[in-house]
Amino acid sequence: MIKRFSEFCILQRAWVAGLIALITLVLSYFALHVEVRTIFEDMLPSQHPYVKVHEKFKDTFGGSNMVTIMLEVDKGDIFQPVVLEKVRTLTQELRKVSAVNAFQIVSLASKKLKEVRASTGGIETRPLMWPDLPASAAEYTALRDAVLRNPMVYGPYVSTDLKATLVTVDFIDRNVDYGTVFKEINTLVSKVNQDGAVKIRVVGDPMLYGWVNYYLPETVHLVALALALTVVLLFLLLRTWRGMLLPFLAGLVSAIWALGICKLLNINFEPLVIVVAMLITSRAVSHSVQIINRFDDEIKEIAAGKQTSRDAARTALMDLFRPGMLGIVADAGCMAVVAMSPIPMLQKLTVLSVVWVCTLTVSAVVLTPILLSWIRKPQGYAHPFDAVPYLRRFLDFAVFVATSRFRYGVLACSAIVMVTSGVYAFNLKIGDANPGSPILWPDSTYNLDSAAINQKFQGADRMFVVVGGDERDLVKRTEVLDSMNRFQRFMEAQPEIGGSVSIADILPVVNRTLREGNPRYQELGETQAVNGNIMATLESVSEPGDMDRFVDATNANAAVTLLFRDRQGETIRTAIARIKEFVAQNPLDGVSYQLAGGLIGVMGAANEVILSSQIEALALALLVLVVICTVVYRSTVAGMLFMVPVIISNTLTFSFMAWKGIGMNINTVPVAALGIGLGVDYAFYIADRIKEELAIGATPEAAIATALHSAGLGVVVTASVLIFSTLLWSASSLRFQADMGLLMAMWLGISAMSALFVMPAIIYVFRPEFIFGKPRHPAQALPLVLGTAH
Repeated sequence: MIKRFSEFCILQRAWVAGLIALITLVLSYFALHVEVRTIFEDMLPSQHPYVKVHEKFKDTFGGSNMVTIMLEVDKGDIFQPVVLEKVRTLTQELRKVSAVNAFQIVSLASKKLKEVRASTGGIETRPLMWPDLPASAAEYTALRDAVLRNPMVYGPYVSTDLKATLVTVDFIDRNVDYGTVFKEINTLVSKVNQDGAVKIRVVGDPMLYGWVNYYLPETVHLVALALALTVVLLFLLLRTWRGMLLPFLAGLVSAIWALGICKLLNINFEPLVIVVAMLITSRAVSHSVQIINRFDDEIKEIAAGKQTSRDAARTALMDLFRPGMLGIVADAGCMAVVAMSPIPMLQKLTVLSVVWVCTLTVSAVVLTPILLSWIRKPQGYAHPFDAVPYLRRFLDFAVFVATSRFRYGVLACSAIVMVTSGVYAFNLKIGDANPGSPILWPDSTYNLDSAAINQKFQGADRMFVVVGGDERDLVKRTEVLDSMNRFQRFMEAQPEIGGSVSIADILPVVNRTLREGNPRYQELGETQAVNGNIMATLESVSEPGDMDRFVDATNANAAVTLLFRDRQGETIRTAIARIKEFVAQNPLDGVSYQLAGGLIGVMGAANEVILSSQIEALALALLVLVVICTVVYRSTVAGMLFMVPVIISNTLTFSFMAWKGIGMNINTVPVAALGIGLGVDYAFYIADRIKEELAIGATPEAAIATALHSAGLGVVVTASVLIFSTLLWSASSLRFQADMGLLMAMWLGISAMSALFVMPAIIYVFRPEFIFGKPRHPAQALPLVLGTAH
């Protein structure tokens, strides 16, 4: 079947190439219009209980797209006209930002922060600083005193040293566009702080992913530079124009097809997954180079007049179709398991990746030999520098190691590496592994701003836990409020949680105010009726929406908002475990604690999904690989054999991630899944060439030597080229891309070394039947020996 297919492609090469060109031209139009942006809702596992709680209460208790702005002074305190004027301007102008939730803008200059006063004349609430700024020194002093008396402001919105204040704003999740919000807020901050009188710091997911979009032009330049370096190195090592242009063309065609098809499927392109795109493009280069190398092996026959370029191209296609397709199917199958995740972003990325990998069938496996068949004079080189002799010396060493007694040392070292790295890989963390965002460098503006805000305040990232049930006015019950209060104290014992806030904090302050400020009465009411009266008093002097951050409209549910100083995976897991511990040890009839909303809540949901599905996904990816190899080679031993380089490359890579503090999160999972297929591609070519040589009567030593000098040369060339190209990513302003570039380079290097040293040694020692064939009876082997001798 492969032979007939190869003959058809070469015989009808003009029609096949024309059809590919036509499809590429059509899809290029759609590829140019693919949408490049981050969609927040795609990053949430929508069916997870935490996300359901978040979606139900986010409009009341606050969403996960909150932006926090800190204004800080070096000298004096914030209670001076130049600072408070900026606070008021920011508060007012934020209403004009796209997708903003105008009811969730909170600052000293908003109507949300108020002071409750009681006197013989009655009870009143006044906004601390709205609508006008203080007009005199006495009014500034009064404002400072009011802030110091209010525990809901002093600490949460004004720092304890009085040198900084916060402005927080939330956005409507379904409407937010991170790039637009990022530009508008930065423009506003620059406009407000033209005189540089204060330091303004801004954090929040819209700003974080806005930075990703901000660096998109740089990312495009790095992609172009990496591709240029790839082309130059291919030209330098392969010394032919075909060796330079055809792999580049294979990568370009596959990219156009994949992006065009995804546009037709209405799938957006996430900026961070460009790493996955580069990884797949590297596979196109690899497959194309292998075919070119095999074509070059046939040049001697062409020079002798025994065959033409068409014959050589047909031979290359026919002989490399199976390992090429096996590598493509393995990559696609291993990547497809990511679709098991309930996170829409990963599901869309899976479709994009699988489509992209499958396009390599056309762009690399089929198109490359077709174009090679048109070469009229394949002999000769484009430049005099010849690196092949140096590469062959390295390959001679690989042959020596695989066929000498050192092969046992290779196998022993491989076993030790697998066990050691496998054990250390368990240190790999799920979620973010370091404070700040792992997407950006520690010294980036965003991470410095985040550290500064977390140092001055209780925490920039939030999780809300819903306490209540279906009963109206349930949260007015003293035992419920007392439980909330004890829950807050219990959670604040975790160092990473800087503080918390709930209605249980507000009612004692109001109760004290109603008792002429007597601190003895700063406590909850003794009965539900008393608490109800306090809450009713507070609501009577509040405006609509003022209580939304604390209780719902029926007072059936209340929010306990926890403020986090970092978003590390371990911090979130510890917090969730402590919440569950408190709930289990402090049950209340008819009252439930519902986890969990806000940014930290949805991050916890994503981490739990990744934690629960990652081992299953990796195991399933390995199973897919075993099944594919078993079916293709009709041997279960084949599946076990090809697992060895995969296990080596993955355990070493995961150990590297653990060592470098790269967590397994929503952005790194796809790279890990695709790495399983990446770890075995090179081994397919080596093993298949050994099998091919043995089938025509070569000795095991000769077969290994031929395979390493032919397919192995392609492995060395592609691995070297792609390792240098991916290392360029270390210059990226996005730490995630730099880390993934280093990870890809490491993956490519380990995969190449496994294919060149470990696989031949295993094959030579164990001599699997699917490669060597069934043992021949001496009488059956005699004619072959005689024929060979003749």
